[in-house]
Amino acid sequence: MAEHQSQDKVIASNRKALFNYEIFERAEAGMVLAGSEVKSIREGGLNFRDSFVERRAGEMWLIGCRIGPYSHSNTQNHAEDRDRKLLLHKREILKFGGKATERGLTIVPLRAYLKNGRVKVEIGLARGKQMHDKREALKRKDIERETRQAIRTRRD
Repeated sequence: MAEHQSQDKVIASNRKALFNYEIFERAEAGMVLAGSEVKSIREGGLNFRDSFVERRAGEMWLIGCRIGPYSHSNTQNHAEDRDRKLLLHKREILKFGGKATERGLTIVPLRAYLKNGRVKVEIGLARGKQMHDKREALKRKDIERETRQAIRTRRD
């Protein structure tokens, strides 16, 4: 998949997944949503905390993703924590699902964005990081931050 273009408006990102998992492959998927869900997502009501993707009966489902109620809706609002079907090509479902079960990997949502007016989810094939890998990532972040600060102070 190509990196997201400038017309894509990122709605939500799962930064915790990038910290907790090592991402091997990425794919773009559509999502089956109700009208009030789309409106809520446009308002920023999407939360990926503790969500993952599961393969059921040849289909991919987003589990644990919370979409808050739409602020201007009536009593016929959507269920916040329902499982949502992801729209992928059959070969992508077979590829991701097969690798996830075969190698003991998991599929996690990485970010949600609007592309040509439609809500898309970037999913990634991932393996959980060990504690020492997480510490290493934090050290790398600290070093990068200190380097940026040092460069900034030299310029002044």
